[in-house]
Amino acid sequence: MTFINEITNLTENQLVRTFLNILDILLVWFVIYKILTLIKGTKAVQLLKGIFVIIIIRIITEYLGLTTLGWMTNQVIDYGFLAIIIIFQPELRRALEQLGRGKLFARSGMQEEEERDRLISAMTKSISYMAKRRIGALISIEKDTGLNDYIETGIQMNSDISSELLINVFIPNTPLHDGAVIIQKNRIAAAACYLPLSESPFISKELGTRHRAAIGISEVTDAVTVIVSEETGGISLTVNGELHRDLSMEEFEQRLRNAWFGDTTEKNTTRWSWKGGKK
Repeated sequence: MTFINEITNLTENQLVRTFLNILDILLVWFVIYKILTLIKGTKAVQLLKGIFVIIIIRIITEYLGLTTLGWMTNQVIDYGFLAIIIIFQPELRRALEQLGRGKLFARSGMQEEEERDRLISAMTKSISYMAKRRIGALISIEKDTGLNDYIETGIQMNSDISSELLINVFIPNTPLHDGAVIIQKNRIAAAACYLPLSESPFISKELGTRHRAAIGISEVTDAVTVIVSEETGGISLTVNGELHRDLSMEEFEQRLRNAWFGDTTEKNTTRWSWKGGKK
């Protein structure tokens, strides 16, 4: 019985130790993941890439026996961490303050939600401005299907999304107003782009080139495209081959959020689909 008890206790200790080791590894990976999300989009990312390069060089010099280069990389590693602390003192201080408030690990989710709200706000503000003044606009938002082929037809921009910039692009008689703006990875990738026109015979004759282009791009990709009519100032949105016409600002904002970010809450709106006519 004593032998059996010892084996049982040993097994239990091994299971507890294994569980703690797994938990330790998971916690370390979780902390590393949160740190990476914290520095994502900041200058610290480039610094992290540089550190990886130096570590790889150090391993290669050790393997090949390159004494001088190895000594140089050792000096960089030895004094580099002190330089990192000095250079990134503001970021480290801010991270410690957030840790003290208990917000360090919740920051990435909050940032993502704030960024979504900022993008939706910029889009609705610009669309509202152009609709009131009947400024024609065509904005296509990339989702899973790449739009690089259409981006190459326009003028590269790679700019942050802002209502002021979107409005300025579509002001009549400016160099970039004719064509579509394409948004890729939450940035304005290009302007004055050419989109494929739909050849469907079911499209109403009263719809112009912008609407045909918006339906056309939605037929071949999963992009979300916003249209402001130059004749009426009406706001429309296409997704998955369907054209939603004459949306109010509330309807437009809800549909855009739902189509762009996959929000499930959606209000009833007037929809027009070229497949089935007006509903």
